[in-house]
Amino acid sequence: MNPPKRILVFQTAFLGDVILTLPMVQVLHEHYPEAVIDVVTTPKAAEFLSNHPAIGDIIKYDKRKTQKGFRGILAMAIFLRRRSYDLAIVPHRSFRSSLVVAASGIPVRIGFSTAAGKFFYNRIAAYDTSQHEVERNLALLRPLNIEPARKVLPTLFPSLHDVQSTDKFLFEREILRQNFMIAIAPGSVWNTKRWLLERFAELASLLAHDGYEVLIIGGPEDEALGKAITELTKHKQIYDATGKLSLLQSAEVIRRCKVLVTNDSAPLHIGVAVRTPVVAVFGATVPEFGFAPYGEHDVVVETMGLPCRPCAIHGGNTCPIGTFVCMKNIETRMVYEKVLQAVDK
Repeated sequence: MNPPKRILVFQTAFLGDVILTLPMVQVLHEHYPEAVIDVVTTPKAAEFLSNHPAIGDIIKYDKRKTQKGFRGILAMAIFLRRRSYDLAIVPHRSFRSSLVVAASGIPVRIGFSTAAGKFFYNRIAAYDTSQHEVERNLALLRPLNIEPARKVLPTLFPSLHDVQSTDKFLFEREILRQNFMIAIAPGSVWNTKRWLLERFAELASLLAHDGYEVLIIGGPEDEALGKAITELTKHKQIYDATGKLSLLQSAEVIRRCKVLVTNDSAPLHIGVAVRTPVVAVFGATVPEFGFAPYGEHDVVVETMGLPCRPCAIHGGNTCPIGTFVCMKNIETRMVYEKVLQAVDK
C-alpha cells in the first residue's frame, strides 16, 4: 500500500491500556511523519494523550454514557467515515471497536487475531500472550512491515499549565525538597489488586522517618484511601494528593519523584511513561499477563508459588478463597527494601 496520509488508532480500554498503546503510536509517527494520526479513546483517557507530538486529533468516545449502544456506534462510524482515513489500527479487542471501524469504511483495518470481531479486519496481527502489552501492540505494525529495532517506552507530555499547577500544589504544602519525594498510589478499580491499606501506611511512615516527602497519589475515587493513610500515619511529611490533581498533573508529580510505589493499576504505567522507577505490588494478577512495569529499573513484589494465583485477569472485588494471602504475605519491609534499592539506582 502507499504510505497512509490519515491514520486512526482506536483504543477505548482502561487508562493503563491507553498508555501502553503510545509506543505503537510513537513508532507509527516515526515511520509516517507526514501522516495525521488521530486517536479514538474514552473521555477520561483523552487527557493522557494531550500535547503528544505524535497525535493529531483526540476523538472522545463515551461508549458507556452519552454514546452507548447501537446509536452511539452508528454515530461514531458516520463521524469517522466523514474524516476519510486510509488506515485503522485497533489494539482494543472488543466487538464494538471492530464494528465501529468496519462501519467507518476505512479501507485498511488492522486488528488482533483474538479480537471478538476479527472478521471485520482485512489485516491480522497475532496476539502473543507471552509478550508484554507494549510488544503486543507493536505487533500491529507488522502488517505494515514496521519492526522497531529498539525497546520503546510510552511518553506523556504534561503541559506548561500542568507543570505550573504542580509547582503551586507543592509550594502550598511547603514541599521544597523535590529530589526527596516518593509517590505512593494505593488505589485500584479491583479490591484484590490492592495491597493492604495499613501496609501502605506503614511504608509511608518508614519513608517519612527516613526524611522523604511522601505523596499519596490517586483520583477522586481514591480519596478515602488517601485520607485513611494520612490519618493512620499523622506525619507532617506525608501528604494526601488524592483527588487534588488532574491525570497529567499527577504524572508531573510522579515524574519529579525518586520512586513510585503502586499496585497493578494505571499509575504503574504513568510511572513508566515519565521514567520514574516503579515498585509494583502484584496480588491477584501476575506480571506474565503482560502488564508489568516496563522501565529499566522497575521491580515487581509478589507472593510466588500460590496455586490460587492468578485468580482472574483483572482481579476482583473479593478473594475467591477468602484468604487474600497473595497480598497478606507481602510484608511492609519487603516493599520498603525494594524502594530503597530503587532510590539508589
